[in-house]
Amino acid sequence: MSKVIVIGAGPAGMMAAISASKNHKVILIERNEKIGKKLYITGKGRCNVTNAKDISEFFDYIPVNPSFLYSSLYSFTNLDTINFLEKAGVKLKVERGDRIFPESDKSSDIIQAFNRELKKNNIEIIYNTRIVKFNNDGNIIKSVVTSNNNLIIGDYFILCTGGKSYPLTGSTGDGYKLSSDLGHNIITPKPALAPIEIIEDWVKELQGLSLKNIEINLLKNGKTVYTTFGEMLFTHFGISGPIVLTASGYVNKFKPEALSINLKPALSKDELDQRIQRDFKNNLNKDFKNSLNEILPQRLIDTVVKLSEIDENKKVNSITKDERKKLVELLQNLPMTIKGLRKIEEAIVTSGGIDVKEIDSSTMKSKLIDNLYFAGELIDVDGFTGGFNIQIALSTGYLAGLRVGEK
Repeated sequence: MSKVIVIGAGPAGMMAAISASKNHKVILIERNEKIGKKLYITGKGRCNVTNAKDISEFFDYIPVNPSFLYSSLYSFTNLDTINFLEKAGVKLKVERGDRIFPESDKSSDIIQAFNRELKKNNIEIIYNTRIVKFNNDGNIIKSVVTSNNNLIIGDYFILCTGGKSYPLTGSTGDGYKLSSDLGHNIITPKPALAPIEIIEDWVKELQGLSLKNIEINLLKNGKTVYTTFGEMLFTHFGISGPIVLTASGYVNKFKPEALSINLKPALSKDELDQRIQRDFKNNLNKDFKNSLNEILPQRLIDTVVKLSEIDENKKVNSITKDERKKLVELLQNLPMTIKGLRKIEEAIVTSGGIDVKEIDSSTMKSKLIDNLYFAGELIDVDGFTGGFNIQIALSTGYLAGLRVGEK
């Protein structure tokens, strides 16, 4: 029986090992002391394993090379993920945005399920072992060299070492060098699903404030290039939260120089103006700074007052129509200047990696090396938050394991 060496025991590597074990002897090599280390922290420790949307909709949530994933996602769909985990003893639930989590809210349940499946399929796991080099003869790999100079010989190799985000989990970009040494082109890794740094100092003063049901617009040359709706968080460096992480993919794509926040996206400008007039009518003799409690979170009021350039001590009954119109505009277009994304080590996933032009999308096989396959975040594909990235890892891992060694 041929021997398959799978390098990296994240979701892609574990699924590749399980899939390949149906037809091959499999050795799974992991540089950490346990499997699935990054899975433990995904979804804030709850592990958003996939998404309940129809698989045909997934491509709308994958901004980088979605068409490359057609074979993978249809070979092992989100329904396959659900069935796999439930058969392995994990009860699942669907939450907002069709996100799927373990019913227990414990990522450890997902890890334990994979651990049981790996044992059931007689997969040998070698822990605390880092691969530093492939030994190849032309376009055939003969063995891998470990950091303590041991050789591990195999017939086929599946590389699943992840990207460069969260390096403490072992994702330090080793796979890029290993692949580059074999002649593969690496699309420069950069942060994806990362918080956004903002230049304005007033943003930092709002650190810790969370806003729900707001709209973010990314602006390039004054024109909106992307819009998203949901929840965000102010931080000491700028903004974060679910919709900011999603928007960050478009920061990479469009390179916008600014963004605006619509604090009241459910209202038209006229409706918001009428709402403010009603509030002013109920607070005629109050100072402007004390008239916004019904429409804004308390911590945001001082900032909005300053940015409006309306005297904070001006009586509400003295505010002009033009000043009120300016306030309406500010509440629906709170402006910020984008400095950039946070560094890659703080990103949830990595954008960039092995050039998909050099991988057969129907098998995940290298077009340069006859017995090498790729899966997971190492490849130049990434999706939005919501379980899409783990599904990509599982689908590419499954396909690589299924097709490994086929002639």
